[in-house]
Amino acid sequence: MNGNSMIKAVVENDMCIGCGMCAAQSKTNAIQMKINQFGFYVANVSETDTDTYNDDCIKVCPFNPNPDDKVKTENEIADLFLKQASNHHNKIGRYINTYAGYSIEHRLNSSSGGIATYTLTELMRRGEIQHVISVKAGPNTAHYQYTISSTIDELASAAKTKYYPVTLADTLKDINKLDGKVAIVGVACFIKAIRLAQVHDPIFNAKIGFLIGIICGGVKSAFFAEYLSSKAGVAADEFKQPEFRIKDHDSTASDYSFGCLDKNNIHQTIKMRMVGDMWGTGLFKANACDYCDDVTTELADLSVGDAWLEPYVQDGRGHNVLVTRSALADDIIKSGITNGALVIEELAECRFLASQQGSYNHRHDGLAYRIKHGRTDKDAIPIKRFDTKLRSPLLMLIQSMRMNSRRKSLEIWQSEKSSSSFDNKMKKHLFWLKLFTRLNHYQRAILRRINKAI
Repeated sequence: MNGNSMIKAVVENDMCIGCGMCAAQSKTNAIQMKINQFGFYVANVSETDTDTYNDDCIKVCPFNPNPDDKVKTENEIADLFLKQASNHHNKIGRYINTYAGYSIEHRLNSSSGGIATYTLTELMRRGEIQHVISVKAGPNTAHYQYTISSTIDELASAAKTKYYPVTLADTLKDINKLDGKVAIVGVACFIKAIRLAQVHDPIFNAKIGFLIGIICGGVKSAFFAEYLSSKAGVAADEFKQPEFRIKDHDSTASDYSFGCLDKNNIHQTIKMRMVGDMWGTGLFKANACDYCDDVTTELADLSVGDAWLEPYVQDGRGHNVLVTRSALADDIIKSGITNGALVIEELAECRFLASQQGSYNHRHDGLAYRIKHGRTDKDAIPIKRFDTKLRSPLLMLIQSMRMNSRRKSLEIWQSEKSSSSFDNKMKKHLFWLKLFTRLNHYQRAILRRINKAI
């Protein structure tokens, strides 16, 4: 099977995440990135192109089911790029330090603590990089897209998290035309694709100066923004400028809102707590995310995420957890602490792990069950590092229901495009999932009390 055929197989097995690295690396236009019927970017391979160069394109796919041994998993790739990181934990990856805190200057204009924007600004000020590739507002039809910033002022519009499908294909095609080094911001699968391209393309490797990884709970379909706009009272085909993390500075970190403009350019918002759980239920999530075991974006120089941890969650202005994996990343953070630009404290390994515990529970502990019982062909799933066997029938049932709710959310929204109709049709699927999830939480709490008493 040649490279094009393997890329098609990845797409057909619903394992393409839309990063676009295969298209960016192609010397021809044989591979284009297109939004599919469920609102995700996927690779579209020309039926007539026979260019053998495209055999190499599968090698940069983060979900390549047959990778070379030297890049078999994130562990091997980290050994190639993160040699300065002497610490290792199987759930964190290679690292130098773990921290929690925020940037004084950038916090209020960011989704959480503003550490990513601060770091990119410092990289530019130091001359370590000359350009940043990150997600910004695009045309109304796309809402968001990867674009290039070449000045510090241009970075400001790239702050805040965007739960919307994007692809690197177009911006990376011309990366060699940029004068100087480039930093890229991305979620785990995108960062892995970039690292794979660095392995296989020395010219591309020379251009990459720094990678910032966003700790991700799963890539969302364009349907997610449509659904939230409908919940906010704006028709799914009329909303503009969606904002996914509007903070309430006087409340808690989790008490944020979604907002967008309606057809009359009036800003409409809705508190996300009124919408319900969009993450534990798997709604509008890509199938490939259920087969990703990289919780902390292990291959980035710096990984940043939300500090879902006491006491940070009580502050609606936001905090980040962060993992430094290169000497440059750690120096930027420590220098920021010293000069007073950052309010940061070191975070014990166990505390960092606790901040992402929900993701570990799902993506590591439930992984083997999903591989065995999911609809995805096992031969299309890359080698995984976690094979925990679920012993609890309750946890097995929850995993099965999550896979079902993920799939049903996409199928139902494809035909409905109305939040009220969608909610009615999803109600029976979500009722039992939420009930059994709540029972599991009670069970864990009881077991923790018993263990403490012992």
